[in-house]
Amino acid sequence: MPSVRDCPNSLTPCGASNVAKPPRGKTELPPPIIVKKITVVAGGHHGGAWKVAYADFVTAMMAFFLLLWLLGATTEKQRKGIADYFTPTLVKMKEGSAGSNGLLGGSSLTDVDNYPHRQGQTGTKTMTVPLDATGGPKEGAGRLKRMQQKLDEALRKSATLRRLARQIRMVDTTEGIRIDLVDNADFAMFRLGTTVLTPDAVQILAAIGQTIAPEPGTLMVRGHTDALPYRRGTVANNWSLSAGRAEATRQALIRNGIAEDRFRRIEGVADREPLIADNPQDPRNRRISVVVAPQ
Repeated sequence: MPSVRDCPNSLTPCGASNVAKPPRGKTELPPPIIVKKITVVAGGHHGGAWKVAYADFVTAMMAFFLLLWLLGATTEKQRKGIADYFTPTLVKMKEGSAGSNGLLGGSSLTDVDNYPHRQGQTGTKTMTVPLDATGGPKEGAGRLKRMQQKLDEALRKSATLRRLARQIRMVDTTEGIRIDLVDNADFAMFRLGTTVLTPDAVQILAAIGQTIAPEPGTLMVRGHTDALPYRRGTVANNWSLSAGRAEATRQALIRNGIAEDRFRRIEGVADREPLIADNPQDPRNRRISVVVAPQ
């Protein structure tokens, strides 16, 4: 074995072979180059999608517990008000429902449904049953029936009013008890194209004034017109006409014993809320609505 001193000028380490490697042939491929790539994933391999699902779950649970708290912390009257807030404001008349066969017609939002499977419809029980609970469908219907009886008695005093009773409709809505005075082909509340009340309308408003005078709550008067166009050159329009007729109705009610400070809003909606939606020019779309707000 040679020592380090034996090969001090050698280019190879002592003891290593000095035999050169044979040259690579022209057809021989060079050795492959291997590149190793390392990918670092920030935040782990699960990603962040679970956070979105968890946030949705927590939000749903919070809404659920808020609903439970709301049901337990409110009274029956407050729950009824919350339910009425989310009900549609357009009340559809139902044939055969409570009040529809009477003199004034109409139905109440709180009337028990007469559908074949009414167990799956509007219930007759309160949501919870506290010891002092007296809720149910009779709460809203009681005031409506009382007003219907008063108006019925006032209308029976005159043969003219008995004949015009079919022009009056009373219904319980989310805004309150609404009394509609509806025109038709044989009756009109106002002279054509004016805000002047007809003699029959004056008698009807006197009877309505006697009915709502003792009832608590503020009043709202809304005027409606049909969609018949005006003649060319006419300055008036349905907006001003409906508002003017609502104001004329307010003044007539004041003359029949209604305090002036009870009126909360007077408005005209022209032909934008037709009673007969399929025929905007139908004379029944001309009407006055008087709403007595809830107590």
